[in-house]
Amino acid sequence: MAKPDSALLTRKRQTPLRWETLLVIVLVLSLGLGRVLSPVFLTGANLSNVLADLTEIALMALPMTLIIVAAEIDLSVASVLGASSALMGVLWHMGLPMPAVIVLVLLFGVLAGLLNGLVIVRLNLPSLAVTIGTLALFRGLAYVLLGDQAVADFPPPYTAFGMDTLGASFIPLPFVIVIVCAVLFTVLLQATAFGRSLYAIGANPTAAAFSGIEVARIRLTTFVLSGAMSALAGIVYTLRFTSARGDNGEGFELSVIAAVLFGGVSIFGGRGSMIGVLLSLLIIGVLKNALTLDDVSSETLTIVTGALLLASVLIPNLVARWRAMRDRRFLAKTAAKT
Repeated sequence: MAKPDSALLTRKRQTPLRWETLLVIVLVLSLGLGRVLSPVFLTGANLSNVLADLTEIALMALPMTLIIVAAEIDLSVASVLGASSALMGVLWHMGLPMPAVIVLVLLFGVLAGLLNGLVIVRLNLPSLAVTIGTLALFRGLAYVLLGDQAVADFPPPYTAFGMDTLGASFIPLPFVIVIVCAVLFTVLLQATAFGRSLYAIGANPTAAAFSGIEVARIRLTTFVLSGAMSALAGIVYTLRFTSARGDNGEGFELSVIAAVLFGGVSIFGGRGSMIGVLLSLLIIGVLKNALTLDDVSSETLTIVTGALLLASVLIPNLVARWRAMRDRRFLAKTAAKT
């Protein structure tokens, strides 16, 4: 009996649209929905709000993409943001100059990520369990530092950066940081040996180790990057709202993970792209803004985020099962004909 034509099977496998293409379609539909819901949606001022509200989520989603590609997860990102904001307020209240405050806060983020990474890598513990613990630890630290108080007397030049736009455009100045970081992280993941190693680790860490990849060092690096970027998000958030509080960024981890998974990154690791995550961030930002303009409650927005998170896990798995079933039927029909 002749074997089925592998070329035919390959062509059938290539027919579905790429996930990124589907995300572009969803983004266009989301923009159309926003325009229908509110006449001010496509104005420069509102688009500036969309990008500004995405800033901190995007900064944390970039390293989260690397972590999930490597089949790990970091649930402590929003708590590191909150602790960084609280620390920023305490240091400024102590009288330190703002440049020194920013450097020390970023150093705190690096140390927070290092703590996560060392516990996970050196003790070989699951990242889910470890970062649930540090989620509570860093949020508790934020409240210890500031309690229920707020620090809001930051210098005007820095708070102006948090609220101004780039020249005459609608792009917020903090979002420029996102653009620069997005380019750097995209190149890191898609065009370097480090990125290729992440995909190999996510697909099969044992095989990656046998091929000479320094699995432990690379995993540790991703958590350090996550801590540093979360601290940067805390700095930006504090300057945008001119307020350092212990509860800043509470609940942001759900939006970060939803953006990464909805962007096509597999929760099991080894698959995904930074372009998909960036498109996903824009979709989530557009939908949230459009629904907010339509007076939808914050509770409903949380439901939408949760639904996107659930869909991002279910849809790829359902599509994979459908493709496997389709291929089996195709092979069976081809074998019967020959």
